[in-house]
Amino acid sequence: MRIAVIGTGSAGRQLADGLRRIGHDVVVGTRDPEATAQRVEWAGSDVPLGALADVGTGADLVLNVTNGQASLEALAAVDLEGKVLLDVANPLDFSAGFPPTLSVKDTDSLAEQIQRAHPEARVVKALNTVTAAVMVDPGILPEETTIFVAGDDPAARETVRTLLDELGWVDIVEFPSLDAARGLEMWLPLWVRLMGALGTADFNLRLVR
Repeated sequence: MRIAVIGTGSAGRQLADGLRRIGHDVVVGTRDPEATAQRVEWAGSDVPLGALADVGTGADLVLNVTNGQASLEALAAVDLEGKVLLDVANPLDFSAGFPPTLSVKDTDSLAEQIQRAHPEARVVKALNTVTAAVMVDPGILPEETTIFVAGDDPAARETVRTLLDELGWVDIVEFPSLDAARGLEMWLPLWVRLMGALGTADFNLRLVR
């Protein structure tokens, strides 16, 4: 697939590299491609960079890997007409310090806000419950773990599920409604505290049933 990754932080870089590794044509969208290319973390990268207004054109799949507080603004510049939009972001609010709270929860989610803002897109929530290194290589953990997919559109969920298969995910739990993203995003306050307690971000849940 041709995949547009929106977001130039560590997670965006790791996802872009991981998706290229499994054979996809990836471009990373940014407000200022020239400035992004000059950043230390992008030095030596051969991942193509493009303007937000351009990268959605021709893409089969768009990934939102932006800071959750900036997602709606960033995606407003992207062509999402008819696109499957995989939302990996979390609405973490650090305004009161660490650990963060969520800017939206309980009765709404960032994924649902994105879907309302872009009814022309088909939003699927997945991969937001693990760190980027585990997203692209679940095998770095010593045991098989569980990943979740939530979305209203069956074909869009299947597109994302196929991508997860290619990345190496085996235990995939699927929710047939995007409102399940509320629970997936609300896992993050516990995830952040577990990261502190464990001293690493390389961990995940395993559903035993």
